[in-house]
Amino acid sequence: MRQSKTLARLRNNEPVRMCALGHFIPGFIKHAAHHGFDCIWLDLEHRNWTSRDVQAILAFSHLFDIDIMLRPPTLEKTGLYRYLEDGATGLMIPHVSTAEKAMMLVDSVKFPPLGNRGLDSAGLDADFLANGPDEYLAEVNQQTFLVVQIETPEAVENVDAIAAVDGVDCLFVGPGDLGLRLRYDTSGLTLDDACEQVAMACKKHGKAWGLPASNREELQRRTAQGARMLNHCGEFGAIMQMLKESSATLDSVFGEG
Repeated sequence: MRQSKTLARLRNNEPVRMCALGHFIPGFIKHAAHHGFDCIWLDLEHRNWTSRDVQAILAFSHLFDIDIMLRPPTLEKTGLYRYLEDGATGLMIPHVSTAEKAMMLVDSVKFPPLGNRGLDSAGLDADFLANGPDEYLAEVNQQTFLVVQIETPEAVENVDAIAAVDGVDCLFVGPGDLGLRLRYDTSGLTLDDACEQVAMACKKHGKAWGLPASNREELQRRTAQGARMLNHCGEFGAIMQMLKESSATLDSVFGEG
């Protein structure tokens, strides 16, 4: 079975080099791997992908030896573990606000004794049964990961219990959704307070945590706080920045459009 670069980093207490992809750009997989990224966050929550496109991108990730952390558009049990069968290294589930939901997810995506995932072993993750199921089952729970997103004040309130769930590998703060909800929260909780509570819970229970970091200062600040799963850059922001810079160059030569 392919070995997870993300989990290898986390087990060595090293930061994971992660970027994001929301559109079907096969070449992005090659270039991310070439430039030393460990993991690509593949977003299906807010982007529409066909099943065949997802399978193709996951196959490219195995070809170029880079992890895919897929954020799915479903919580349906077989739908979740099919993404793992198709080759995703990990799943990131949005809006996990209770330990009970975290346990339900572990039940869906981990094999016994951690969970109750169904066994097929004829997918890309098991090398299409080339080496038999025993070798696959010996490694699969240790080479795939489950990330749950902390995106509500309720999730922050329950963060210690969520971090304590066996089979949850990482907690990932969603600053957009959490920040939006904090506007209407009367407790006085801030995003920085939430990150500190997540960091403390993860340290207590030996779990990784992270969030998106858009610049050098944010990367340094959150790394010092203990974060190891930090997403930095994605194709959407890179395209916008490239268009902005290219337009400015054209304006400097041709005058403003």
